[in-house]
Amino acid sequence: MSSLPEVASRFDPHQVIGGAAGPSVGYFALAAIPARYALERGDWHQAAQLTPRATPFPHTEAITWSARGLGSARLGRVKAAYESAASLEQIREQLSNSGDKYWALQVEIEEREVRAWAMMVEGKKQAALREMESAAQMEDGTEKSAVTPGPLAPARELFGEMLLAGKQPALALEQFEATLKKEPGRFRALYLAGRAAQLAGRTELSRTYFRELLASCAHGDRPGRPEFLRAESIVARSSHP
Repeated sequence: MSSLPEVASRFDPHQVIGGAAGPSVGYFALAAIPARYALERGDWHQAAQLTPRATPFPHTEAITWSARGLGSARLGRVKAAYESAASLEQIREQLSNSGDKYWALQVEIEEREVRAWAMMVEGKKQAALREMESAAQMEDGTEKSAVTPGPLAPARELFGEMLLAGKQPALALEQFEATLKKEPGRFRALYLAGRAAQLAGRTELSRTYFRELLASCAHGDRPGRPEFLRAESIVARSSHP
């Protein structure tokens, strides 16, 4: 992340190197890297402060608005979250009017996710869950673009987090497990699955997910992320009755 500004300063969308993808991929990366870095770590303040970069490719701007909206909602900044959702709606309409149905759909999914979390924070729990479930179903029916390793934040993972926040760990666990079937070994989904199983009283399953998380980070930096340390502590306690 620390080198991204320097890389961005050297990015020239008019220069296409032989064998490389077009400029849209560069813009996509410049938006996706800081957005993913913030959301994956649950750094809602950083996500909410991201600044959209004007580009000829609206779907790359949507990445930043999505991260901003999710970060704002998780901080309780409902107005800012709805403003991000409105920006996503405008981008979706722009893409739809230009005939870009694939990215219009992806942006609609992001828009629904942001609105769902904003509604959740407002206390509109059932409406929020319906909106997020709709986003998850839409995402289930789409193919992944070659330009991305996957969605900015899997819709079913977000759905699970919402259920977890609503004190429904058993239902949340189902969503995290669905996420892991599609994206096996995903750090955030593994931790949240372990946490949901723990809260649902499924102790051994919880430890299984936490052990898998630890194994996936065996060569990671130490001391590691807070989630890693909590999982490590739980697994260690289970080894010493």
